[in-house]
Amino acid sequence: MKQPARVWSLLLHLALFAWLVIACLPIVWTAIISLRQYVDAFSVPVKWLAPVTFENYSRLWIDKAFYRNFLNTAIVTFGTVSVSLTVGCLAGYALSRYRGAVGFWLLITALVFRSLPHSTLLPSFYVMFDAMGIRNEYFTLILVLVAINQPFTIWMLRSFFVNIPQELDEAALVDGCSRFQAFRRVIIPVMWPGVVTTGLFSFLLAYNDFLLSSSLVNAERMTMPAAIAYAISAESEAFLMQGVAGAVSITIPLIILVLLFQRQIVSGLTQGAVKG
Repeated sequence: MKQPARVWSLLLHLALFAWLVIACLPIVWTAIISLRQYVDAFSVPVKWLAPVTFENYSRLWIDKAFYRNFLNTAIVTFGTVSVSLTVGCLAGYALSRYRGAVGFWLLITALVFRSLPHSTLLPSFYVMFDAMGIRNEYFTLILVLVAINQPFTIWMLRSFFVNIPQELDEAALVDGCSRFQAFRRVIIPVMWPGVVTTGLFSFLLAYNDFLLSSSLVNAERMTMPAAIAYAISAESEAFLMQGVAGAVSITIPLIILVLLFQRQIVSGLTQGAVKG
């Protein structure tokens, strides 16, 4: 009985390793060609060894001022995550302690809105903000991203709060805490991995957004994904290589983020964030 189990275990590990190679290969190859000239990066046949250059990165970050797009992305992402988590924690906690079914079905209805493609919501936002004269502003982009993501954030955080016994709330109230103090000092520390996990999803929504950023703001406030897309689509070899360098640059913060919060992310996912 042990021999077949070992064989299946070996096959499973081999399959996982093969999947890992297939998933990582495009990222690794993009990083490699970002350090080459255009003629070496897209040569036929493929050049496995070629001179290394950082010219693509210097042109992108210095000549094209890509740092502005980085700052725009940081502002929009920070604003979206901050508002989403603040509202999501308060609403999710309230819904987890509310015993009626009205709040739950309201949340389900909001999730239907969340599931709609962004392209179906963009025209109404565009026309409304343009008529109000506030289309090209950071807070309008943050507002739209929060509106789209908030139902999912509340639903996910509610699932974490449901798994926390209400006896913790009652014990904190008996010890003299107000309802908000119990929430801030007792409940939030217990479910901090869930907050980090939910914050990561909100971060990815704002960080990777292309459609809204390219439509609701101009080039001065455009985020990194939109700027990279325009560079890659330009009919220029130099712009194409800058877009490749940008694709690598935008990946590095994500890797750092996962490495910094990997323990909280794993803990949050294993706590049953999608239960309840």
